[in-house]
Amino acid sequence: MKFGIYYAFWEKQWGADYEGYIKKAANLGFDILEISCASLDEVSSDDVKALYEAKEKYKISLTAGYGPKPTQNIASEDSKVVNNTLHFWEKVFKVLKALDIDTVGGGLYYYWPVDYTKQINKPSDWERSVKGVSKLADLAADYNINICMESLNRHEGFLINTALECVSFVKQVGKKNVKAMLDTYHMNMEEDDMREAILQTKGYLGHFHVGENNRRLPGQGKIINWLEIAKALKNIDYSGAVVMEPFVLTGGKVGNDIKIWRDMSDNATGEMLDIQAAESVSFLKEIFKKA
Repeated sequence: MKFGIYYAFWEKQWGADYEGYIKKAANLGFDILEISCASLDEVSSDDVKALYEAKEKYKISLTAGYGPKPTQNIASEDSKVVNNTLHFWEKVFKVLKALDIDTVGGGLYYYWPVDYTKQINKPSDWERSVKGVSKLADLAADYNINICMESLNRHEGFLINTALECVSFVKQVGKKNVKAMLDTYHMNMEEDDMREAILQTKGYLGHFHVGENNRRLPGQGKIINWLEIAKALKNIDYSGAVVMEPFVLTGGKVGNDIKIWRDMSDNATGEMLDIQAAESVSFLKEIFKKA
């Protein structure tokens, strides 16, 4: 099992100088750094080359995540939006391929976060999303990339909220490179039994995010049973990435989108955040050893 962290733990804006975070992740004991697809469609070839060289130097693997904008909604009723979405992803997939990234996850089947002031028609949106993701999968397959559909809590999305819905969606798309994706933060709100939810994804799980019930680092809470989570993943023979996605800082686009309205870092300095991240990945590694 390889363990990673999402760069935005330290950031208040989407997108960053990933080279610095590659070095940081390696020094803190991580195997993986997860980056955002935001702006990857506009990144220069020189920056891509530098990022590739950095990951090779520090022996860090990269994964990617994204919450599409409304203008990138693959399930849109507007064919122009769907075509724009495919055009965006074609440019992004080229960059991901150049960085040896073979896994991208998130609410790729819709847009994020959902605007609930607009009318929702889940059956119709589901049908269009399945068709759209099928097209997206074919595009991703040209670059040997797996696209992982993340099950999100009801406040951020409505289309896929549970592991069972996630697997159902993936089955309906019916493409080998379309996988299910779970996140303990969202699962804590939507699943009756987190262990059973993981078991339901056997053979379909392509990516796994971890975080406490309030989005703090794994090991900083007392609600989630991490040993049970680790055992369940081993029971389904999951050998993919386990990436922590903590959000603790207020302010900026990240804080606003994630709805972090209070400082959850305990006024931590950058150095203290580094220490906490290192302690968290050590905690996870120990838990998975016990499992």
